[in-house]
Amino acid sequence: MIKVFLLTTAFVAICMILLAITILIKKNGRFPNIHVGTNKHMRQRGIKCVETQDKDARRDNPHAIPEREKK
Repeated sequence: MIKVFLLTTAFVAICMILLAITILIKKNGRFPNIHVGTNKHMRQRGIKCVETQDKDARRDNPHAIPEREKK
């Protein structure tokens, strides 16, 4: 059990070190921004993030026709 834990910890540590090295070696040295809302190509296609779509759907529509109330 302890061998598996140590092996897993060592593997995760090696992966973290390799990620850190690639960030340090790159010119800008940061993680890529993969968020949908800030991606230029997604915005050109009209694709928005879920939070923005939800906010737009909850906004009152000034052109909406009021529904009749049930009696």
